[in-house]
Amino acid sequence: MKYALIGCGRISPNHIVAAQKNNLEIVAICDLSERNMKDKMLKFRLPDSVNCYTDYKEMLTKEKPELVAIATESGKHAQIAVDCMTIGHANLIIEKPIALSLVDADRIIETAHKENVVVCACHQNRFNKSIQKIREAVEMERFGRMFHGTAHVRWTRDYEYYSRAKWRGTWEQDGGALMNQCIHNIDLLRWMMGDEIDCVVGMTDKLKHNYIEAEDLGIALIKFKNGAYGIVEGTTNVYPSNLEETLYLFGEKGTVKAGGSSVNVIEEWRFADVLDDAEQVKQQFHENPPNVYGYGHTPLYEDVVNAIKNGTQPYVNAEAGRRALELVLAIYQSAATGEVVKFPLKDCDTMRFQGRFD
Repeated sequence: MKYALIGCGRISPNHIVAAQKNNLEIVAICDLSERNMKDKMLKFRLPDSVNCYTDYKEMLTKEKPELVAIATESGKHAQIAVDCMTIGHANLIIEKPIALSLVDADRIIETAHKENVVVCACHQNRFNKSIQKIREAVEMERFGRMFHGTAHVRWTRDYEYYSRAKWRGTWEQDGGALMNQCIHNIDLLRWMMGDEIDCVVGMTDKLKHNYIEAEDLGIALIKFKNGAYGIVEGTTNVYPSNLEETLYLFGEKGTVKAGGSSVNVIEEWRFADVLDDAEQVKQQFHENPPNVYGYGHTPLYEDVVNAIKNGTQPYVNAEAGRRALELVLAIYQSAATGEVVKFPLKDCDTMRFQGRFD
């Protein structure tokens, strides 16, 4: 299967490795920076047959890839995605967030249906061994009635991180801690707690990073339609380095905690049914990835390839990407207005909050 990557920045190595491990034919990479592309060609020993482009439309026309991964700045995801589907009739893996506006997310979904292509939102943490085990328990209804769940991302991002890419932390191309760093865990919380949300109330602030536009702290309380509650806490202010990413689920008959650098470790496993040994589960579903991106890209790619071949939906489809985006935007809207935001949220985007912390 012919594969191409658009965007050769910080997350691109995970995509290249996933493509290689899934035996995809990498035909092209694309980036505005020749240096970025040269670096990836050398680092991953890509053959000379892999062509480098600074114009993705030219790449689509000449190479005709069957699968394209989009790993550019977030604000450009939507237009590139629509162009890939309409110009190249390509299937897509879109890095999180799928877009920065709900209108754009809907445009991606509508175009995918019209062009009959597969679109995957790259929320790779759903493929963590720990998360898969927890999801199995949710689907088996081992928790009984769900009471509440919490998602915490306690990380740090410094000036060096933001200075390496000027789009980071801007409302036009990125958003803040919730949209960039925390959206994976926000996706997991919504997914585990039943997806359907009644309302949300949020607070956001910029406490430390005076050189960015968006928030470096976000806190929210969510009420799900099934009566359960959710709490989100996301920050990039933790001293002196990344501390943890944790997901807690509390039910009538079960309590679970996933932790580690990116919810790769099951730290608590307590169920009334005693179907499995807690210590054995903790040992068996434990991963120690080299960074917060984890190991999820490779199985995500495998799933997308199978979806393309079989004409099915991927495990994390575009609609799932929209739901994660919707929740972040709802938190932003609540924080900006000081009001409870009811769901569904029909029309919202990050540019609405420009100047919020000026």
